[in-house]
Amino acid sequence: MSQNNRKHGFKLQHWQIINIYLCLFDVFAAALGYFLALWLRFDMRFQSIPTDYFKAYLYYLPIHIVINEIIFYVLKLYKSVWQFASFTELNRMMEAALIGALLHVLGITVIFMRMPISYYVLGPIFEYGLSLAVRFSYRFMLLMRRRDSHISEKKKVNNVMVIGAGSAGQMIVRDEMYARENEGDIVRCIIDDNENKWKRYIDGVPIVGGREDILSAVEKYHIDKILVAIPSASASERRDILTICQETGCEIKNMPGMYQFSTGEISVKNMRDVSIEDLLGREPIKANTEEILQHLSGKVILVTGGGGSIGSELCRQIAAHSPKQLVVFDVYENNAYDLQQEMKYKFPDLNLKVIIGSVRDSRKIFDVMNEYRPNIVFHAAAHKHVPLMEDSPCEAIKNNVFGTYKTALAALACGVDRFLLISTDKAVNPTNIMGASKRLCEMVIQSFDRMVKEGKADQIPILAHISYDDAESLRLSEKIKDGHTEFVAVRFGNVLGSNGSVIPLFKKQIEHGGPVTVTHPDIIRYFMTIPEAVSLVLQSATYAKGGEIFVLDMGEPVKIVDLAKNLIRLSGHEPNKDIMITYTGLRPGEKLYEEKLMSEEGLEKTANKLIHVAKPIDFDPEAFLAKLPGLLNASYANDTEIRKEVAKLVPTYKDPKIVNKTAAKDSLKLYAEERDHN
Repeated sequence: MSQNNRKHGFKLQHWQIINIYLCLFDVFAAALGYFLALWLRFDMRFQSIPTDYFKAYLYYLPIHIVINEIIFYVLKLYKSVWQFASFTELNRMMEAALIGALLHVLGITVIFMRMPISYYVLGPIFEYGLSLAVRFSYRFMLLMRRRDSHISEKKKVNNVMVIGAGSAGQMIVRDEMYARENEGDIVRCIIDDNENKWKRYIDGVPIVGGREDILSAVEKYHIDKILVAIPSASASERRDILTICQETGCEIKNMPGMYQFSTGEISVKNMRDVSIEDLLGREPIKANTEEILQHLSGKVILVTGGGGSIGSELCRQIAAHSPKQLVVFDVYENNAYDLQQEMKYKFPDLNLKVIIGSVRDSRKIFDVMNEYRPNIVFHAAAHKHVPLMEDSPCEAIKNNVFGTYKTALAALACGVDRFLLISTDKAVNPTNIMGASKRLCEMVIQSFDRMVKEGKADQIPILAHISYDDAESLRLSEKIKDGHTEFVAVRFGNVLGSNGSVIPLFKKQIEHGGPVTVTHPDIIRYFMTIPEAVSLVLQSATYAKGGEIFVLDMGEPVKIVDLAKNLIRLSGHEPNKDIMITYTGLRPGEKLYEEKLMSEEGLEKTANKLIHVAKPIDFDPEAFLAKLPGLLNASYANDTEIRKEVAKLVPTYKDPKIVNKTAAKDSLKLYAEERDHN
C-alpha cells in the first residue's frame, strides 16, 4: 500500500459499491422469493401459512443466503460489468439459480421438513427473476441515460433501414440499437424478400416488405442510412439491391460477405462503404491456391515491373506462397521502395531482393538473371497508357517490345524454367500503338518458344540498341543454345484501380465537382479486380507447357458511362444533376469495345473454367525475328513513320492514321483515274 493510501485509508471503487448493493438485494430477493412461494401456495393469506412451514422457511433462510452468496461469488457474478451484460451473464445467473434451488430442496427437506411442491418450484423462479431484473434494469437505465443525453446533444438522429432479416440482419439490428458508438442511430424498418417475414418484427423493428418496397419505405420512415446485411446473397442479387438503394440518396453501408458472418465479425463498425466492385454483379473469382502453392513454393521468382499495380499484386500473392526468393525488378524507385517496406512488414521471413533497373538495359537484366537464377519470371514491365503511347510510339516499341525481347533472351540464356508475359486484350486487332506493341510482345515469346522446341534457340538474334562485341554475342549464343525455357502469355482486360484505370480518374473528377469525362456513351470494357486477375495469372502459370496465350474470362463487359454514374452515386451525388457527365469523343487509337480473341484464334478449356487457351495464329517465327532488327533501329532512331513498320509485322494492326492516309491516297488515285477517263 502506498503512503498516500495509508494516510487516507482504504477507498472502495465504484464497482465494488455497486456490488455491495447487489449482494444486499440478493439477500432480499432470496427472502422475498421463497416467502412469495409460500404466500401464493396458501391463497395469498399470511394467516393461512402453517406454522411448521413458516418456521422451516425462516430457520433455513440464513443457510440458503450463505450458500447463494458463495455460488454467486464462485460464478463471478459480482465481478461482471452489468452495463455490458449479455447472454453470458444470463446463462451464469440461470446456472446459479439451478444450483441454489437444488441445494435448497435438499437442505430444507433433510434438515427440517418436506415443503409444498409449489414452494420448491416458485421460490427459485421468484428469486431468479428478482436478481436478474435488478441487474439488467441497471444496464437498461444506463443505456437510456446515455441515449437520451446523446440524442439531446445531436442535432440530427439518423433513421436506419436494415436490408436482410436473417441472422446477420438480426445481429446488425441489435448492434445498431445497443452499441455505444452508434448511439443516436435508430433502426426504423427492415427489408427482406421472404414474404413469410413481412409484417413481423425483429427486436421491435417491423419487416415492411421486399426490395420493391425500398424506395417507398425510405420515404415513409424518413431513412438517412441503409445497412445491407445479406452475406449469402449472390453478387447479382446484391448488385440489384444496391442499385435500388443508390436511387434513394441515402448513406449505404454493405457487409463484405460470408467470411465475416462465419467468423462472427458482424457489427456496424465492420460494415464498409459500397464499392464499385459490388456493382459489377459478378461473383468473386477464386483460383486454386493448392496448385499455385505447389508451383511457386521453394522457387526463385523474378517479377519485372514489380512496383506497378499488377506487378506489386503479383509480388504480394507470390510472397504468400512460400517462394525460396522473390526478386523485384523495377525502374521506378518510389514504387519499388514502397513495395519493399510493405513486404518487409507483411512477410518478415521472406527472402526479398529489390533491384532498380530497366528491362531496356540488356546487360543489366542479363546480370540480374545470371546472379539470381530465377526458376520463374513474371514479366509485367510495360508502358500501357494508350493515349500517351500514341504520342510516343517509339517509346512503346523500345520498352514493350524490346524490353520483353531482352528479358526473354536473358531468361533463356540463364536457364529460367518458365517465362510468363502479362499481356492485354488491346493486343487483339489493335487500333493503337500500345496494343500493337503488346501483340508484338506475344509474337516474340511465341517465336522464342517455337525456336526452343525446334532446337533452333541458337538462331535467335542477339538484339540490343548497343551492340554486343563478337565475344559477348558468342557467349550468349552458346548459353541459349541448350535453353529449355517455356514461354507463355496471359491476356486480360482492365483491372479496377490499376494505374491508368478510369476509376481513379473518375474519383478525382468527382472530388473536384465534375464534370466526369467519358469518351463515348456506348464504350464498354471488361473489368476485374487486381487480386482476381493476378490469382488467375498465377494459376495460368501452373498450366503452361510453352507457346500458349492464356485468356482470362473477364465476365460480362460494363458500359463506362454506367460505371461513371455508379461512382457518382457512391459519392453521394446525383449524375447529371450534382455532377455532370460529358462526352469527349474517342481518343486516338481507342475502340468502342475490347476483344479477348482474334478471329483467327479459338479457345481451348483448362481445368479452371475462367482460364482459356487461345490457339496460336500460325506465322513464321524465323521470318518474324529477322525483321525485328529493322524495327529496333527505327525505334531508337525515333522514326516518325514507325507505325508503318509495326503494321508490316502485325497484320491485324489497323492504325487509324495509316488507314485514313491510305484511304485518302486511294480516293485521290480513283479521282485521277476517273478524270483521265473522262
